[in-house]
Amino acid sequence: MAPRDVPKPAPQQSLSDAAACQLDSEGRLQLSGRWTALGLGDVMTPLSQQASPSGQPLQVEASQILALDTVGAWALQKLLLRLGAQDAPAPLIGLPTGFARLLSEVADQLAPQPQIKPIAATVPKRVEALGRYVSQHLAGLLDQAHQMLSFIGECTQVLLQSVAHPGRWRWRACLFNLRSAGFDALPIVGLLSFLLGLVVAYQGASQLRQYGANIFVADLVGLSMLREFAPLITAIIVAGRSGSAYTAQIGTMAVTEEIDAMRTLGLVPIELLVLPKLIALLIALPLLTVFADVLGVMGGMLMATVQLEVSVTEFAERFVKAVSVTSYLLGLGKAPVFAAIIVVVGCFQGFQTRGGADSVGQHTTRSVVQSIFAVIVADALFSVAFSALDL
Repeated sequence: MAPRDVPKPAPQQSLSDAAACQLDSEGRLQLSGRWTALGLGDVMTPLSQQASPSGQPLQVEASQILALDTVGAWALQKLLLRLGAQDAPAPLIGLPTGFARLLSEVADQLAPQPQIKPIAATVPKRVEALGRYVSQHLAGLLDQAHQMLSFIGECTQVLLQSVAHPGRWRWRACLFNLRSAGFDALPIVGLLSFLLGLVVAYQGASQLRQYGANIFVADLVGLSMLREFAPLITAIIVAGRSGSAYTAQIGTMAVTEEIDAMRTLGLVPIELLVLPKLIALLIALPLLTVFADVLGVMGGMLMATVQLEVSVTEFAERFVKAVSVTSYLLGLGKAPVFAAIIVVVGCFQGFQTRGGADSVGQHTTRSVVQSIFAVIVADALFSVAFSALDL
């Protein structure tokens, strides 16, 4: 059997090559030897205790360093930082170029990193918070106004096409909406109009009695009811009663995807759902306004008879003189505009419904609020226009 070669032990590093440091006669720190993981040896202890004798930065001479690795560079950089001043390393001279590159990389790793101060969350000022709130809601209002204008344009286009082709009108749906929005609303419209006429006459009676102008209660009741109160109160009642029903009906169909099914079948939802309601309410609201005029005047006549001792004959004679046909037609002419506002707003909010039943409720509430607001604004604009035209 051939003898094996016994591996020879690695040669031990000579003590003269070990890392060393000492002060020379000129006050500089002389470094020598192999500054490596194996060569540092026992020099780490004196290195950790080494300090500048005068407290000033001490020059370090490194021309006699034979080898340098990462461990040695780390120890050397720590020594330079200890001997330096104000976080600046002590001056190092004589280090070979190849070693200087490694020492520079280690120095970059040991350099103190700048502390990033967290940005304190500043509480926005009241004006800034108000501005953000207004800008967000203003953007939402502008977007909704743009969608509303698009919806109005689409409804107008469908209406003109239907006028050109009367055979496509859904007369049964129109008659159904005429009954539900018109005939079924007669009790509530008549009752509120009658009570409103009573209130107007009662409030005016106390003032007219002081000046002996009892007969002018006919002027007060007739002009206020026919020009303002009857069209306005009728539109508000219909907006809360029928406008909300339009939104709930179309919104429920949107949630259950019935409207999407109509589009899939090639049907126009506006022609089927919006146009019959618009035609029916354009007919029903003026008729309801006439009914409200009659009941409101009757309520004022009754209160005039009871409070001011103005007979029915006297009231009727003065009413004919005080209220002209123009005043009557001005009040009646508001009704179609109010009807168009109620139908457009109610149906638009119905088509905007998304999600589930909660969204239907939200858009129904929004429909009633926006319809009543738009009706009152339109009535104010009518008043300004009539005053400018001296009507």
